[in-house]
Amino acid sequence: MAPRLSNILRLGVKELWSLWRDPALLVLIVYTFTAALYFAATAAPEGLRRAAIAIVDEDDSALSARIATAFYPPQFVPPARIAPDAADAGLDAGMYAFVLDIPPDFQRDVLAGRAPKIQLAVDATRMSQAFTGNGTIQQIVLGEVAEFVRRYRADAPPAVDVAVRQRFNQSLDPAWFGSVMELANNITMLSIILTGAALIREREHGTIEHLLVMPVTPTEIMLSKVWAMGLIVVAAAVVSLTVVIRGALGVQIHGSAALFLLCAALHLFATTSMGIFMATVARSMPQFGLLLMLTLIPLQMLSGAVTPRESMPDAVRWLMSLAPTTHFVDLSQAILFRGAGLAIAWPSMLALAAIGAVLFGLSLARFRKTIVQMA
Repeated sequence: MAPRLSNILRLGVKELWSLWRDPALLVLIVYTFTAALYFAATAAPEGLRRAAIAIVDEDDSALSARIATAFYPPQFVPPARIAPDAADAGLDAGMYAFVLDIPPDFQRDVLAGRAPKIQLAVDATRMSQAFTGNGTIQQIVLGEVAEFVRRYRADAPPAVDVAVRQRFNQSLDPAWFGSVMELANNITMLSIILTGAALIREREHGTIEHLLVMPVTPTEIMLSKVWAMGLIVVAAAVVSLTVVIRGALGVQIHGSAALFLLCAALHLFATTSMGIFMATVARSMPQFGLLLMLTLIPLQMLSGAVTPRESMPDAVRWLMSLAPTTHFVDLSQAILFRGAGLAIAWPSMLALAAIGAVLFGLSLARFRKTIVQMA
């Protein structure tokens, strides 16, 4: 047993030295866990941010002025007041995402109870802003109208008053969710890339033949790649979690970072095995890149990191329950957002370990078959 552990250690150190001599992969690791994560969390948030809006005020009343001043940063830029004939030109030129047209005699009709209509023109080519902003602007306008009317006519208080309180992300900052999910996706992506590239690099450089004549087994070769590449990804995740997510983005981590890293290690056991399996199927790095796209996109899109799993068909949900990314995303959200402990996390951790064992066994069988063919 001791010589085998020694072989695994030495082969893993060899993998670390090989990675150190590959500047392209080193730059990819640094960029993925720093700048790419920060940009993904802040550059394209899910919420409405600095949307350009213009207002056509044909009423010029106290109510219309009240509505115009209700749009302010960070959701909107300060509204521009334009003439009615400039609305279409502004939308065509892309100057505004929304144009709100308040008709003449709007305040008088509201106070008379006539329920006048306001026109909202939306640039639907800005899909995410159009979808979110449409509802937001309606809420703002209706709220301002209701508050204005109450000053003239006393309304009966509602029988039930709903008090909404946000937990775990009180400011509803989309960067909180986006940064942690981007970290989970980057851990998956880099672990597959690094292990797959390590095996393909040895095949292209001819060093795999050197390993075949050494007193090492395929299991030792695989385990060395798993622990070496996994160590790099875990170290990068620690830096990213501390410096970027907690430091630069100011995300509050409610749970145990140590428990999250333990779950990440279980996840890496599965994804590094996937990388080795894909590297035995591909014959070159371009082929490996194509396989990576076909595998990584469904793993990320259907794991719950992008869209809720509850909105997916039952067949997709069942199929993705066999994927390690699904359980890792659940663990990341439960631990880092909601402060879950081992008592809550252990079923998903057990599922990750079982999936990793199966993937490691399949990859080892495929790796042995590939070595026999090469010999």
